[in-house]
Amino acid sequence: MSQKFNAARLEQLKTDAFENIDSYNDPDTPKALAAFTEQIKGVLQAAPDMLQSVPEYLPVALYGRVKFPGDAKLKWSQWLKTGNAPLWDEFKTTVAFNNADLPLVKTIRAYNESLLIEACAVLFMLSNETSSPVQRSQGSHDDGEGYEEDDDDYSDRRDQAADDYDGNDDEDEEGYDDQYDEITFKREGR
Repeated sequence: MSQKFNAARLEQLKTDAFENIDSYNDPDTPKALAAFTEQIKGVLQAAPDMLQSVPEYLPVALYGRVKFPGDAKLKWSQWLKTGNAPLWDEFKTTVAFNNADLPLVKTIRAYNESLLIEACAVLFMLSNETSSPVQRSQGSHDDGEGYEEDDDDYSDRRDQAADDYDGNDDEDEEGYDDQYDEITFKREGR
């Protein structure tokens, strides 16, 4: 029998994760998000029980580093719509983790497999979100006025956070802070 997603918990995790991600999305420190997520990955790998008090840190740690293949998106949409969490054998074929993140993924799975699946559900929600989590919690926009602007603003901020996280080099920008230059990711090819 499959487990159920807690929709309210997923929404709260999505909001909390987005707020953490957005707070590190600063043009003055373009590598802050990457540095923060790297630090969080190390902490969670050493002490996965920390997720009991800050469960939003797992989606933050894996943000921008989990891919959902095209055919898997339909499955994720269905699982979230029905509230049924996938079993491990279903789950593992619908996500692609970055090789550098596999030690963390294995640690979290050994600690609590459900937390890993839940974090990926949050990441899927964040990557397919059309409105801000804050807007959704404030209620619907019945008249639709201003809604598209808000959607674009949220999408732009989310995309910018992902772009900054993906290692865009902004070294030529005025005020560039190079304190995080020593952190690299496998796909950066340095």
